[in-house]
Amino acid sequence: MHGARSGGGHRRTTTTVLGVLAAAAVLAGTSACSTASSAADRPAGGARVLRVVAAENFWGSIARQLGGDHVQVASLITNPDTDPHSYEPTTADGRAVESADYVITNGIGYDGWSDKLLAATPEPHRTVLKVGTLLGKQEGDNPHQWYSADSVHRVIDRITADYQQQDPADAAYFAAQKQAFETQALAPYERLEADIKATYAGTPIGASESIVTPLAESLGLKLLTPESFLDAMSEGNDPTAADKATIDRQIAAKQIKIYVFNTQNSDPDVMAQVNAAKAQGIPVAQVTETLSPAGATFQDWQVGQLQGIENALKQGVGK
Repeated sequence: MHGARSGGGHRRTTTTVLGVLAAAAVLAGTSACSTASSAADRPAGGARVLRVVAAENFWGSIARQLGGDHVQVASLITNPDTDPHSYEPTTADGRAVESADYVITNGIGYDGWSDKLLAATPEPHRTVLKVGTLLGKQEGDNPHQWYSADSVHRVIDRITADYQQQDPADAAYFAAQKQAFETQALAPYERLEADIKATYAGTPIGASESIVTPLAESLGLKLLTPESFLDAMSEGNDPTAADKATIDRQIAAKQIKIYVFNTQNSDPDVMAQVNAAKAQGIPVAQVTETLSPAGATFQDWQVGQLQGIENALKQGVGK
């Protein structure tokens, strides 16, 4: 859960933030003049605009939609090819965090570099939401909670409450944004989640890494891949021969109905499983770690992936 691999090699790198921290320390003394909101930053009527920074763009997309024109949201990780676990912050990232009213990080060991950015620029006015803390998760637990519908709704509740606390004059506006987001924007996502669970609950599936675990739980699917293999792939470690043999047997005997593959984290072991599944006629569905394409909304990204999983299940199960 603390690294990723691609193209047969480890993508894990040592995060270097010393330069960013030094720059952030300088910025702390100049923020008043360099980050003040201009009149053009404010919506009609002169309402306050909250400056929001999200470490990852999937939380940033939700924060932007909940805040509407009363927030300005910047996400630090926006490139689908970026590994969030080992991301190296830039000076611009330090500047954004230093000037933010509200910062959202994932936590659970996923983006430890963000803690260092926050520590380098202490601001008493700033509110910080660490998703893992909200959910009662600790480092070592599965960090990919944006793939759990229940977790997503808890984050939505907290972001709205935090917006209302920071800008109480616009509390009704934020409440209306939340209602519209949950009842309209998320409606296709909710329908797909419910339909897949109603039709395919208990269906055995395989997966390439632990990003699929909360998704399988949310959809009611039975993930047969050994957890130790899923964790090894997510953490950038070598899987055991026993785990690989177990997966090979599951695929050869068609014990799994579909295989779910995180395309942002692959190595020869995973690609061998993908190819073996295809050779056995087991449908392969794809997911990604961050928004893909980068400009997609959270719900459009999730709906596209859920449709792919539903289509794979139809093929694999025959209904």
